[in-house]
Amino acid sequence: MPDGVAAQVDCGSRLFLALPDDVLALVSAYLRPLDLCALALCCRGLRAAVASSEKAWLAQCRRLGPPAHALPLWREGVRSYRALCRFLAAVAPLLGVWVHQNPELGNVVSVLWGFLSVVGVRIIPQELGPLGLDAGPLLWAPVFEILADADGAPSCFFHHGRGDHGEDCLYPGSVQSIDPSCNILLLEVDVHHKDPAFPPDTLHLPRSQIFSAVSDRKDPTLVRNLHWSDSSNTNSTPSAAPPSPPSIPFSRLPFNDRRRLLDLVTGRVHLEIPLDLATAPLFDRSPPCDDAKLLARRWSELVKIHEQISGGRIDRKAAELAPGLIEHAPTANGDVISHHQITVSGKRKALVSVAAYLRDGFKQFMSRSNSSKVAGLISRNGNSWGSAQKKHAQLHQFLMSGDAVGLSLRAAHMRLTAYRAWPDMHDNWFALYKLPMQVPSACHEHAGLWAGTFGWPPGQPSEDKPGKALFFLLLSYEEVEERTLLVATKILEGTHYVLHPNGSAMFIAKLDETSSDAFPWETDSEPLQVEVEQSYSGEGIASGYGFRYPGSKPGSLFVLQNGLLAFVWKESRSVLTLQRIDLQELLKRGERVPMLPPVANFSYLTKSYSNVTDCEEALKLPTIPRLTSWYYGLGSTLG
Repeated sequence: MPDGVAAQVDCGSRLFLALPDDVLALVSAYLRPLDLCALALCCRGLRAAVASSEKAWLAQCRRLGPPAHALPLWREGVRSYRALCRFLAAVAPLLGVWVHQNPELGNVVSVLWGFLSVVGVRIIPQELGPLGLDAGPLLWAPVFEILADADGAPSCFFHHGRGDHGEDCLYPGSVQSIDPSCNILLLEVDVHHKDPAFPPDTLHLPRSQIFSAVSDRKDPTLVRNLHWSDSSNTNSTPSAAPPSPPSIPFSRLPFNDRRRLLDLVTGRVHLEIPLDLATAPLFDRSPPCDDAKLLARRWSELVKIHEQISGGRIDRKAAELAPGLIEHAPTANGDVISHHQITVSGKRKALVSVAAYLRDGFKQFMSRSNSSKVAGLISRNGNSWGSAQKKHAQLHQFLMSGDAVGLSLRAAHMRLTAYRAWPDMHDNWFALYKLPMQVPSACHEHAGLWAGTFGWPPGQPSEDKPGKALFFLLLSYEEVEERTLLVATKILEGTHYVLHPNGSAMFIAKLDETSSDAFPWETDSEPLQVEVEQSYSGEGIASGYGFRYPGSKPGSLFVLQNGLLAFVWKESRSVLTLQRIDLQELLKRGERVPMLPPVANFSYLTKSYSNVTDCEEALKLPTIPRLTSWYYGLGSTLG
């Protein structure tokens, strides 16, 4: 570099460093973390300024979307705002709505911010009373949570579930990986090595894409220190990691072995939750609740527990795994897994027989008509996922590749096939699938998550039905043959027995075709007049060729005042009224209910057309009204 240019760069960096720390933080608020790291590569002065500026990393934390008021409290649990930014950037891709096909009433899991954590909770299919969600809060059950450690690593994973005697239990594990563009969440069993070369607490998290463009060859120690480490020792150079031994992916095991292994591990690592932790909130509740101290104490206790039990890993030889888990397994150097030393309490004492698992797995495999579509799923690196599964691995080979086993969560990206907004799902994967959520804009003003009930006026119960089913719909825009369509995909149905398949299009509106139908104002009670802003022709769901293939009948979509939507079936004059919802706010005002057993609490693979939760009886209580209603002029209980 010519001396003149070098002098100009040096002068520029000096001027930048002369800025007050508040100004540097203000400038960094307009930068991405990638840009902030690139700025630190310019010179040693900027490196020190960026690495030590708490305000600059606080600005980056705010960009990642957690509650602004919570950041100072979260900062007290980690070493620095840079460590906090590490955690937020790693887990932010998990936020959103995740689904599974079974049970058909709806398996909706919302992932939201906790306290130095992200929490996954399942929305329970339910009915609402005439006073809406203010009188009958949204019901939910916890599924999993990922907590940050003091260094900001998302290393503490806890799965939630119900124990053998109905008690609330935690099932510790590890986070295997989080892809920044993940669209599938997998519950697996991971094999670990206790050898010093393979420390059991090592967390293999890929670098976030926002940091991937920073070149290590310019200054390896700088990138290491800026990226995540808060250690003051910057003189040591990174040592080359020893090569990992060959391992077999959990996904290569047959479905029967995967299910039995998950049942075994959850039965061995379960922790009964102390009463004070069981009653503590998982995330901020709506005012007047002030949960900061409870949340902080709960986070601290769980991180300590996770560290003390080494992530809940089971020694393979000491555990001796359950009888019947491995049959006719060949020995290797005398390393045999015996079948007589393990005892599992309660209902898991004998586990479920191999024949039952094979029968259930075969039924699930044969029942889905679209399983052939899913078999062609393509993984991110271009390999066929379906073809990779044709050659199953042996269970004893999977277990012998390490010294300890434990639960793990893996957030991966795969090129999934889909019909409209609903992904095609494999019958025997313990997985949740992320819904592609379109961001509302001027051209897509109705995109997003909506909720509603049948009937007009909304919120008015009938004599035979004191409560009405609450529907959750995902509205998305599609371009088909140069026509713009608004598709309402059903993701949750609050009836006691499902009427339409999960992922069905409740209605499709043709946005380039105005409807000439009139809105059915006439009712048995006093009519409720609202202004119709727009109307579109469309088709609504109807009975078709069996349950799996519903038909459609003509109808109209009406855009009403206050942002309400109403779809009317022309023949039956049935009305489905919808309003946009903020799911996180509803959950903060919601009510926690009992969970399912651990594996089923993540993915309920058995086909079911009715509510499978433990809150069925609670939903039938007449003292808990369960019907959505909206109040025109005063706003909505859902909004």
